[in-house]
Amino acid sequence: MKQAIVGYHIDEEGHWVAKLRCGHNQHVRHDPPWQNRLWVTTENGREQQLGLLLNCVKCDDKAPRDWQPEE
Repeated sequence: MKQAIVGYHIDEEGHWVAKLRCGHNQHVRHDPPWQNRLWVTTENGREQQLGLLLNCVKCDDKAPRDWQPEE
């Protein structure tokens, strides 16, 4: 199911994680050649991608909401 990015946080290993509208989290790594998401590397790039729809496998699996840090 497609869900919009509504924010971001950094996990305990220093990787960017997108907060999705559905309450799930999804890593958004720039790790060429496997994942080309250069926009993740800058604050401006991340802000421009707010609202981007990502496929949420956790929604497809009807998983409970993830923990998300307070803003």
